[in-house]
Amino acid sequence: MALSRGLRCCQRVFSWIPVLIITSVVLWSYYAYVFELCLFTLTNTLEKVAYLLVFHVCFVMFSWTYWKSIFSPPASPCKKFQLSYSDKQRYEMEERPDAQKQILVEIAKKLPIFSRAQSGAIRFCDRCQVLKPDRCHHCSVCETCVLKMDHHCPWVNNCVGFSNYKFFLLFLAYSMVYCVFIAATVFQYFLKFWVGDLPNGPAKFHVLFLMFVAIMFFVSLMFLFGYHCWLVAKNRSTLEAFTAPVFVSGPDRNGFNVGIRRNLQQVFGEDRRLWFIPIFTGQGNGHYFPLKNRSSESHNPLLANEEMWEESDDGSEEGSLVEDHDPSVTIEMEE
Repeated sequence: MALSRGLRCCQRVFSWIPVLIITSVVLWSYYAYVFELCLFTLTNTLEKVAYLLVFHVCFVMFSWTYWKSIFSPPASPCKKFQLSYSDKQRYEMEERPDAQKQILVEIAKKLPIFSRAQSGAIRFCDRCQVLKPDRCHHCSVCETCVLKMDHHCPWVNNCVGFSNYKFFLLFLAYSMVYCVFIAATVFQYFLKFWVGDLPNGPAKFHVLFLMFVAIMFFVSLMFLFGYHCWLVAKNRSTLEAFTAPVFVSGPDRNGFNVGIRRNLQQVFGEDRRLWFIPIFTGQGNGHYFPLKNRSSESHNPLLANEEMWEESDDGSEEGSLVEDHDPSVTIEMEE
């Protein structure tokens, strides 16, 4: 037990190494650009002020979105998806597996769950003891079920999901802007140092290396950002892009695709003025999502009007019944 606890502690410490690497590179780029380039190399005061002003705007937005991506806790299923004390007692006291499955089926009838496991069974996490909402998956690193989980990103040491997917996208976007601005403004001085028009000194190394690093990061970020833009347009997570979500009617990669405009609004919200600011503006609460199949949505009042299903403070489940589930469906224990 002590050894296992020690290993988990070491794992948590080492998981911060990628974040420290990114932070170190960014802090060095700040010093190289602000001091070595702007303060020690540039001679034109107007150019110096303009570069510093725009650079700090890019730097603040980049740092803000990176911070939000790292420290936004992964959203987990609410209490309605957990087994109540009475249900858990009833489940544990029942010795027959079929009867246990039937108990979970009865609980699932009260919830807006439409996705299934690959076998067609309702998805249940035996570690968290919760029925998984649509698009929810268990993260073995965070040791919890994450709503609309996209992936676990080591560079932010956090799960990218419902609570911070917008922040992650903005982090990629502002990272690219940061790299493009540095490369564009450093380029002429990169050439001057390269051909020897400027004297050798500490600034030469910083400016040359700054150019290479900015281009290298921009190229890698461009492909990653483009891929996630495609995912947003299709309303898919990274996990769903590799394994299509399964519904009662079978697998469907476009099951949650409700059109580009509505797909964007689910992540960024309806107010376009807030799209580029790292504050949460996504729609819903991550427990249910509109379906491409309008007939399925119309049969479910929770998806037609999300205000009809809200978690009450006392944990009651009044007004949250959904009767359109297949009673013959079975339960599969999965992590």
